[in-house]
Amino acid sequence: MATSRSQVRINRSPDDVWAVLRDPMRIVEWFPGITGVSMDGDVRTIVMASGLPVHEDIVTIDHRLRRFQYKITGPLPVNFHLATMDVIDIGTPDAPESLLVYSTEIVPDPMSFV
Repeated sequence: MATSRSQVRINRSPDDVWAVLRDPMRIVEWFPGITGVSMDGDVRTIVMASGLPVHEDIVTIDHRLRRFQYKITGPLPVNFHLATMDVIDIGTPDAPESLLVYSTEIVPDPMSFV
């Protein structure tokens, strides 16, 4: 299993960041390379710039923790995938700021093909 984790500081309140992140349809606003999105129940289909549709199950939308999780279900050749995004308050009342932590677990390890 491969894991990756990245983070970015955002000069907005956690509530502002969460308002965008928690809505599965708004991924086109912040994730580069995605040109379209649709929902059918808890299944999100994104369309990559190449035209490839990718199906994802929305696993968790936790408003208290400000956590969003999804897993890719197809058509990419993965046995397991779980992405987790957490919005963490790192600001002050006078200077709102958020830390967005994005982690991914995936099998097979993408580097095993290199």
